[in-house]
Amino acid sequence: MPFFKKPLAGPGYIILNVIRALNIIALLAVIVASFSMLVKTFIVSKFFFFDAVSHVITAFLSMFLILTETSLFRSYFSRSWPLLSPSHGFVTLGILMCIVGVSVLGNLNKEATSQKSLGSSYWRIVIASGILSMILGVANVFANYIFRQKKLGVTARMVRAYGAVAAQKLPLPVTTPSAWGTPATSVHRTDTKHRPLNLARSDSVPSSGHATSPMKMSDPRRNISAPLNNVSPNQFVKFDERCEQVGPPDLAHHPAMMGERF
Repeated sequence: MPFFKKPLAGPGYIILNVIRALNIIALLAVIVASFSMLVKTFIVSKFFFFDAVSHVITAFLSMFLILTETSLFRSYFSRSWPLLSPSHGFVTLGILMCIVGVSVLGNLNKEATSQKSLGSSYWRIVIASGILSMILGVANVFANYIFRQKKLGVTARMVRAYGAVAAQKLPLPVTTPSAWGTPATSVHRTDTKHRPLNLARSDSVPSSGHATSPMKMSDPRRNISAPLNNVSPNQFVKFDERCEQVGPPDLAHHPAMMGERF
């Protein structure tokens, strides 16, 4: 923890989930405010197209951020939007919420979105959603640095999801044994799928993760003689003569026949 000595994962689980609920409420208010200003823009403004597009973009961005806060489509966000996934904190979320709040409040000085055009009720929704979105954006950034555990690799999103046991939910690193029997934390793989197997070269053996190794591979090549030509057919005759002299043994000398002598 950068600011506190005591672990705050337990209290952080409650505080961060309260902030999550407030984030969803603020973003829903932004959506209502954006569509309210969209309707008034069509009625009052002559150049309504670009104002309408800005309101639609703000509304859809708020919907997108709500999806990130509801823990839906986790695999999609981890793959396509990693800054909004559990492996990262709330900095990106906080910055985007501040941008949304500034965009909403920036429309209050226009005639189409003034208090007179929107009415007192909708004008209050617009100004409240903008202010709340900016405040919660700053709160998310501070909460990210307060509740994360940088030394353990635990992000604030993990604390919000798992609480005090967030460190136990970290994926274990894959280790492979090195040439000296100690685990190597990283493995450098080479593309050996399309490489031909060549036992005569020591570089065909895949690396074990070390850039250099003091152990040198012995050359596996063996000197094999070529087939002999002009071999005399009588060179094995002496072995054939020895085989002919070997016959069946004399059973008279078998221990079973000589049992009476003992």
